[in-house]
Amino acid sequence: MHRIVKLVTALAAVTLTLVIAGSAALLGLYAYYAPTLPEAEAVREVRLQTPLQIRAADGSLMGEFADERRIPLEIDEIPEPVIQAFLAAEDERFFQHPGIDVFGLARAAVNLVSTGEKTQGGSTITMQLARNIFLTRDRTYERKLREIFLAVRLEQELDKEEILELYLNKIYLGQRAYGVEAASRVYFGRSLDELEIDEIAILAALPKAPSTTNPVTSPERARIRRDYVLGRMLDTGAISTEEYERAIERPVASERHTAQTEVDAHWVAEDARRIVVNLWGDEAYRRGLQVHTTIDPGHQEAANQALREGLLEYDERHGYRGPETRLSEEQMASADSRERALRAIGVHGRLLYPVVVMETGEDGHVRVDGGRIGELELEPESLEWADTPVFERGDVIRIRPHDTAPWRLAQKPEVTGSLIAQAPQDGAILALAGGFDFFENHYNRAVQARRQPGSAFKPLVYALALREGYRPGSTLVDAPMVFDDPALGAEWRPQNYSRQFQGDTPMRSALAHSRNLASIRLLDNIGVESTHDQLTRFGLDPERQPRNLSMVLGTGEVTPLQLNNAYGVFASGGRLNSPWIISRIETVDGELLYQAPAERSCETPCENPPGQDLTLSTGEAVLQHRDPAPVMEPGVAWQMGQMLRHVIEAGTGRRAQALGRSDLAGKTGTTNSYRDAWFAGFNDDLVATSWIGFDDNRELGRRESGGRAALPIWTRFMSNVLADAEESPLERPDDLVRVGILPDGGRASDPNDGRATTEWLLPQQMPERGRDTGGGDGDRNGSAQQPESVF
Repeated sequence: MHRIVKLVTALAAVTLTLVIAGSAALLGLYAYYAPTLPEAEAVREVRLQTPLQIRAADGSLMGEFADERRIPLEIDEIPEPVIQAFLAAEDERFFQHPGIDVFGLARAAVNLVSTGEKTQGGSTITMQLARNIFLTRDRTYERKLREIFLAVRLEQELDKEEILELYLNKIYLGQRAYGVEAASRVYFGRSLDELEIDEIAILAALPKAPSTTNPVTSPERARIRRDYVLGRMLDTGAISTEEYERAIERPVASERHTAQTEVDAHWVAEDARRIVVNLWGDEAYRRGLQVHTTIDPGHQEAANQALREGLLEYDERHGYRGPETRLSEEQMASADSRERALRAIGVHGRLLYPVVVMETGEDGHVRVDGGRIGELELEPESLEWADTPVFERGDVIRIRPHDTAPWRLAQKPEVTGSLIAQAPQDGAILALAGGFDFFENHYNRAVQARRQPGSAFKPLVYALALREGYRPGSTLVDAPMVFDDPALGAEWRPQNYSRQFQGDTPMRSALAHSRNLASIRLLDNIGVESTHDQLTRFGLDPERQPRNLSMVLGTGEVTPLQLNNAYGVFASGGRLNSPWIISRIETVDGELLYQAPAERSCETPCENPPGQDLTLSTGEAVLQHRDPAPVMEPGVAWQMGQMLRHVIEAGTGRRAQALGRSDLAGKTGTTNSYRDAWFAGFNDDLVATSWIGFDDNRELGRRESGGRAALPIWTRFMSNVLADAEESPLERPDDLVRVGILPDGGRASDPNDGRATTEWLLPQQMPERGRDTGGGDGDRNGSAQQPESVF
């Protein structure tokens, strides 16, 4: 007995010694680390990173960008099932332990001994809060000690409800979502109080591995973790057996939800984002900046619709390419699996819905499952354009709403395009569509795509000729011509699109019918060098244009925005504006950081608006309001408007007559082998340009000219935005004089002479009485790079 007492006494002494030594060591470690640990009070300062928001002219949301998404709630605003789910999954003894769960740490220690691996086991909610806010996620002993010490400090200075509230608001749950409410919106598109038990369990399963077990990227792993949490909730009494059984049978159905935008203008929102990030770096995502743009929501929606419809019409003309993909037998097994597969494929351009073929009937009907849009039956008429395609069960095809049938067979167009519209009086961009679907390809073709403009470039040369003394009625010669080109070692024999010649033709008619030969002679007469140097009047970079006669045929490069802005010179009375999209930038508190000095931007007079020392650049283009520069006589701009109106009245733009308006002017453009199709046009209130082509510059196909491929996009857009607008023709300026032109080309003494044709001319355009001195046939030869045949 005595020996037992001595042994117990010795063990007690050893234990006491170890406890004292351990405590001393812990106290020493705490004293060592304490000065480096943050104060608990700092954790109360939840940093709410208000996202960057891009808005249309009327304040509608166009885009939202943030490094992190947070929607903080107070503890009494968080539903009790959410709290119980996280406690069951992460820290059942949260309300009993002092910040450190000895039993959890013991389990982690046993795992270390048995497996030799360090894990994150044993971390309480308080420890997770400490780690997520202040510490790194490195799995080291030192980090674990600091985590324990900080958790103890937090528990001493904050009560349990405060710790739990901070944890549920700050924990990272994947997909850039921090906190339970933000995660609820991201994964389910609903608030916490609208979630079902199984959805709550999915959120509570995320803290362990938010990147690899979230329901968007890994639905099967998410299901396994969800079921574990549901089991823990059942074990802790948070849910009943009936609730558990119902919840565990539900499929994992989730997709990433973003902020609901009110205007589909993602290309503009992206350009605006790039501008402010260039100004303020990543801090722009956290300052709550409100960026107001010039985009008109009605115009933007019209641009999106017009471009998408135009691209789909082109696509249908060139045949059906077959099903997009095919679902496996496993994917076809149930409605839920089909819906998940179709959701993963996704809607294209907010218009083309994926559906899977279930069966085809002998009468030509096709029964399809559209997942969330339900089962549908496609009528034979909706398939006719595809030349009676043959489908099999499991084929994934696209359908779209259509005027002639509830649903019409469709396909993702390979061709692409852009449409841009500006206010000619100040250059503000009112609408911009940079392609069919921003989320498929962020490439902004309206701003970034450098393409050959074809004959849409001719009006710029014709305008410079008017400045040199030509007049709209001057005679040009449309006849064959040959140029020697030593660089090519061959002759250049330019052709008209029609391969026909008109001989003597008035300048306005040569432009209306896009006569290549007459235009080449015109440029030869006024001079290539002089014309090339003056392209800056239209805001163009001369280095992007050839310094030879092919320039007039549009063999250089422009972006749709550049061409549209150049046409704005005609619509604005001879002034060159800078294209711009941002009218003002404010902080979340209303502090004004930038305001464009334009009437449309200012609620008060634009006297010394802030931010004028800033440069608003995307990195590729400066999109900033500048004071307009007079670059052309108002009379020349008006004459060009009349000549381009004649293009619609009698030339290559006749399809625009369907709008039933007399105030529209514009020009088609088509490049060699039909690689690009254009239409640029305007009235006094609006200038817009449509372009269609392939990103890889392949051919559009025979007869896909500007008048056929691009003009319908432009007319559909203008029909929509001008539907309720009165006609707005260009106002004739005061620098023009009414003159009567006689049949022999001379000026009549009396403008009212019955033999004379009336023209409004500038002083330098006045012909001598009785004979025409304006222009000539310009048959001089000159060396030129052989251009591609253009229309």
